[in-house]
Amino acid sequence: MTGNLFIVSAPSGAGKTTLVRLLLENDPRIGVSISHTTRAPRPGEENGREYHFIDVPAFQEKIRQEEFLEWARVHGNYYGTSKKWIEAEMASDRDVVLEIDWQGAQQVRQVFPLATGIFILPPSMAILEERLSGRGTDSAEVIARRIAAAQDEMRHVDEFDYVIINSGLQQAVDDLQVIVQAARLHCENQRQRHASLFASLL
Repeated sequence: MTGNLFIVSAPSGAGKTTLVRLLLENDPRIGVSISHTTRAPRPGEENGREYHFIDVPAFQEKIRQEEFLEWARVHGNYYGTSKKWIEAEMASDRDVVLEIDWQGAQQVRQVFPLATGIFILPPSMAILEERLSGRGTDSAEVIARRIAAAQDEMRHVDEFDYVIINSGLQQAVDDLQVIVQAARLHCENQRQRHASLFASLL
């Protein structure tokens, strides 16, 4: 497989989804994995676009069939990434971004140790709380739970290769694009993508 795999993780409210969306708009060589989840769609979300929305029994059956590259239970809901789709994309020399939490990242690295891990941090906890409250989609209880979970998630930042502090959207997008390009030029990635060239020169 010659495609690159990027893992992007962040606490809820750090801007991960927006950054990945802008990356995809600017880079046709990369695609995003659409996860399966048991949570209910939020207003404006569509099945097959933001997530594949399924019920708990269907998700558990996919676990039994070993269809997920990784899966986790987060905020009381299940999330999982299709193994078959990821492998097909990378075999076709397509880069893939996974938007997953630190637990999923640990599972993915066991299968793809060369995956590039990127963690998005908010500039402060106060700003993170402001962003979560500003969504207007969650109750105060849910927001409090997400803030507590965010603090736990951020303790795993050292498990990632790169860290982007999202204090300004354009700078954060630029940083993400630089990381993607640098990973594509990594020696081992270039060796796999241009195997015949390396063999003829060395």
